[in-house]
Amino acid sequence: MLKTAVIGLGDISPIHILAIQANPLVELCAVCDIDDALKDSVPGVKFYEDYQEMIELEAVDCVHLCLPHHLHYPVAKYCIEQGVHVFLEKPLGLNIEEGLALVKLEEGNKHVRLCVCLQNRFNESFEKLLIEVESGKYGKVLGVKGIVAWSRPPSYYEMKPWRGKMAHSGGGVMINQALHTLDLMQLIGGEVVSIKGEVSRLLDYEIEVEDTAAAHITFENGARGLFFATIANADNDSVELQVMLEKGKLTIKDSILFSIDEEGKMERLAEDAKLPGSKFYYGASHAKLIDAFYHSILFDTQAYVHAREAIQSLKMIEAIRKSSQMKKAIFMEGQYNGKS
Repeated sequence: MLKTAVIGLGDISPIHILAIQANPLVELCAVCDIDDALKDSVPGVKFYEDYQEMIELEAVDCVHLCLPHHLHYPVAKYCIEQGVHVFLEKPLGLNIEEGLALVKLEEGNKHVRLCVCLQNRFNESFEKLLIEVESGKYGKVLGVKGIVAWSRPPSYYEMKPWRGKMAHSGGGVMINQALHTLDLMQLIGGEVVSIKGEVSRLLDYEIEVEDTAAAHITFENGARGLFFATIANADNDSVELQVMLEKGKLTIKDSILFSIDEEGKMERLAEDAKLPGSKFYYGASHAKLIDAFYHSILFDTQAYVHAREAIQSLKMIEAIRKSSQMKKAIFMEGQYNGKS
């Protein structure tokens, strides 16, 4: 049985803790946070305020990092160098430089696994969508559309000021709310050739990061992408992901995958498992990815989201931001190939 611990007891940590406690292959031996008011938040589990002390004293095999973005790289680096497997909440890093450094750390430590929590890849609707696209029965992909229209009040940033600071968050709506959508879009469309985008702040919040972003994406195979994300909506609407093909459309909306053929016939193909509670938009696939991660460690498989797979969405975010600044399309250097 693997000994695991959670570092950071913020909003997302309960999802990780529940998945760990439900997995018979692992034991949650400790949790860590700098806020000692949280010391009783996980009954029956040891609490630490210093993650380095925890790793040393508990001799953990794995850690889950549920930390503010600017801490992802330094804490993951320390853990990997100690020979501890890391399950890292997105993003991989604040920027491409940090992301590539972690990729190289993982690849330079073959006995250590670093999994990035891009759990929406494991949603039932998206898994079925990929099967349908790759089957070829709809013809080639012509376009991919991703829309994230969510809402965040001023208190979202006031309660945790790091979210609104570029140096601590690495960005706003793109890296925090819509990174999953960009990740799925590039999995469908393939290698990105160029991006032209705009970022802005529609809301009168005292933040440094963008609350809205839009982009036109050109893929190597000739397909076109449309991306739009905002937290200026009145409420959290369902994320929409649509693939336009030669012989129909595939659309994920309200966590359900629908197909529409050339004659306009609609068919329901798959539906995601539901996560109970108010934060339904997290989805229910964290546990699937967490279980795959532990299975990969115990049975020596590669079926998890490697650090190198998380680089492309960071590249897309950087290109959108750079394009907005320069007022022109940004041509990409291609996906990470292990040699960058």
